[in-house]
Amino acid sequence: MKVVLDTHAFLWWITDDDRLSAHARSIIVNRENELYLSAATGWEIAIKAKLGRIHLPGRVDSFIAKQLELNDIFSLPIHMSHALNVYNMPNYHRDPFDRLIIAQAQLEKMSILTMDPQMARYGVKVVW
Repeated sequence: MKVVLDTHAFLWWITDDDRLSAHARSIIVNRENELYLSAATGWEIAIKAKLGRIHLPGRVDSFIAKQLELNDIFSLPIHMSHALNVYNMPNYHRDPFDRLIIAQAQLEKMSILTMDPQMARYGVKVVW
């Protein structure tokens, strides 16, 4: 299964947070799954770290890059088709980062690892 991690799922995984469900953990450790992190998540983390709302050890850019490598997570770039797909989406969800992740999952035929039930309203498979 190809899975894009929502921001909280990624952060909870790399910080070993108890809020990450047992099922979510099993999806991440299953080597048959391909894990992806959207560039939108990198952008969101960078903004929130700069504002002091997220605290990570060291420089955000090098820390996230190291975590992707350590956890065998692929970077999912944002393509123009992803950005423009947001136009076709109903307004169930207002978070621009989540909307872009949803658009990517739709076009790339991926599941989303998230605890956010609103994402499933867009016809994407949500796992948690």
